[in-house]
Amino acid sequence: MAKQTETIQDAIGQLWKQLAETRVVMLSVPESGQHPQPMSHFADQDGKAIWFITSADTDLAEAVGSGAQGQLTLATPQQDYHASVRGQMTFVQDEAKLDELWSPFAAAWFKDGREDESIRLLKFMPQEAAVWASEANAVLVGLRLIRARLSDDKSPPDVGVHHVVHFDDTV
Repeated sequence: MAKQTETIQDAIGQLWKQLAETRVVMLSVPESGQHPQPMSHFADQDGKAIWFITSADTDLAEAVGSGAQGQLTLATPQQDYHASVRGQMTFVQDEAKLDELWSPFAAAWFKDGREDESIRLLKFMPQEAAVWASEANAVLVGLRLIRARLSDDKSPPDVGVHHVVHFDDTV
């Protein structure tokens, strides 16, 4: 269950935790017109980066080119946490990092496995994120929605928190 954070620092920490616990995000280069696509990722909080292994033969790789602004979208399976993250994407030549991230699952995407020449290591550096955390209990959320609807003050239902966070050197 996603915790409803109160501070920006807590919200940033929670984003990294949710990235570490979730295996797939949607990733795109909005300016390219390329549709967001599901991608497995590797969260590196200490390095302040999110890593991807992709192929040079994809529309994503073409859209990134020598570097691009990217958009990452995360939704947890429990539907209690959502994030939209903007950041800079670049391809990195780092054999040690690629070896660290490599797995049989990554190998399944490449005809020649780890030796495939189309392998590209993509580094996403988060710059800004909008995050939403809510109760995972659908019954509780439903009751809050009903209560808000029946309330005389017509205020929106209290089903979670929303933060916009900016990543900088203090993270």
